[in-house]
Amino acid sequence: MKKCCAFLLAMLPLAAFAYPVEVEKQLNGAEITVTAYGTDQSMGSVNLSNYGEANAQCTVVFRNGPEPARTRKVTIAAGRASDVSARFNRGIIKLRVAVTCKVA
Repeated sequence: MKKCCAFLLAMLPLAAFAYPVEVEKQLNGAEITVTAYGTDQSMGSVNLSNYGEANAQCTVVFRNGPEPARTRKVTIAAGRASDVSARFNRGIIKLRVAVTCKVA
C-alpha cells in the first residue's frame, strides 16, 4: 500500500502539466505526421515527420486564449522530422495548433 501511495505522489507533478491540445491540419498532399504534446505549463510543442519523397514547407500557428498567436515556419526534408515549439507568457489552459503544409 505504501508503494502504491508513493508512486501516485511521484506521478502527481507529471499530471500537473496536462492540458488539452487541439490540432487542425491542412497537409495539401504532403505526407506529414503531426504529434502535439505539452512540454511545460506555458510551452507547447509539435513534432512533424515527413514520410514523403519531397521536401515540405510547413507553417505552425500556436494559439493560447487571449495571447497573440505564435507562428513558426519550417522546411522538413524528405524522410526527416522536426520539432517546433512556442512559449507563452501565461499558463496554457487549452492549446490550439494549426498546421499547414505544402510540398516544396
